[in-house]
Amino acid sequence: MKPLAPRGDGNHQSAPTLRSVAERVGLTPSTVSAVLNDSPAARSVPDRTKKRILAAARALKYRPNFFARSLRVNRTYTIGIILEEIGDAYGSLIISGIERYLRKKNFFFLTVAHRHDKKLLATYSTMLRERGVEGFITVDTFLAEDPELPTVAVGGHRRIKRVTNIVLDHRRGASLALQHLADLGHEKIAFMKGASLSVDAEDRWNAIREVTARLRIRMQPELIIQLEGDDPTPKLGYPFARQLLGRGQPFTALFAYNDISAIGSILAFQEAGLRVPEDVSVVGFDDIQSAAYINPPLTTVRQPLHEMGEIAARTLLDRIEGRLKDVPEIAVEPELVVRKSTGRTART
Repeated sequence: MKPLAPRGDGNHQSAPTLRSVAERVGLTPSTVSAVLNDSPAARSVPDRTKKRILAAARALKYRPNFFARSLRVNRTYTIGIILEEIGDAYGSLIISGIERYLRKKNFFFLTVAHRHDKKLLATYSTMLRERGVEGFITVDTFLAEDPELPTVAVGGHRRIKRVTNIVLDHRRGASLALQHLADLGHEKIAFMKGASLSVDAEDRWNAIREVTARLRIRMQPELIIQLEGDDPTPKLGYPFARQLLGRGQPFTALFAYNDISAIGSILAFQEAGLRVPEDVSVVGFDDIQSAAYINPPLTTVRQPLHEMGEIAARTLLDRIEGRLKDVPEIAVEPELVVRKSTGRTART
């Protein structure tokens, strides 16, 4: 019986190895490995040598064996991201920032969405741990218990062991928005309170109450509307804006809980024959991507969502790799983006 002929054209070459890269630059495999894996040992390697190693790896088309690396150092280089909804305007910008940073550091991530289901949240957390994630990033999520792994919470406000909260200065955000409306002459301002499902709702509302008192802006109960539900679309604000109009209490401006509710409110106002901003000014919160492209473009308090994602990823990796001790909170600053949904009120 004839032996089977080898497959291919006979010119097959084996994949380049770490040793072949090391031989090309005349260094030890351990030094090359440290540089290619960006490990702490690489800090002692001169930049010129690092560039030689990276150039050799590219020339040889070397690809590190992820599974071999993981077994060797007993790590997975994977984190878990837990959020309320996949694809919503708020979370997607944060995820983009996380992904950008992790990609540079050769980390993977697994994402789950719990949709405010506590049982699902617990189940997914366990599943991610079983798959070897080294830490968690949560987005707009209430943590029910202390996590077993290093955790960074974007929008978290509870002080929990092993959790670093990335939080916005809501008082500064409220002050920017309300001072802007006051400067335009608005005194009768309506407010949308965030739904209880949102982790920012209580802190933002407390900030608004504090700022209105300082600026001597009267908060009328008839002009306060409570959002309900977790709809990630403008439907979140639309029916509640209609309810607000139905109360028959005049107002010249609305400070919405977020951009999504502000966009839904603008539609409700326009359907009722009101002009924005000539009849009513509208201010949102977040500065999601669509805020600049609605009609009229939305004035809003900008959260640096992409940057917050990067900060969360960097903080988690620094904690996992021992470069940073437990930090309970990292604050970020908002800014006011003035567009065409706000204007001066007609004084009576």
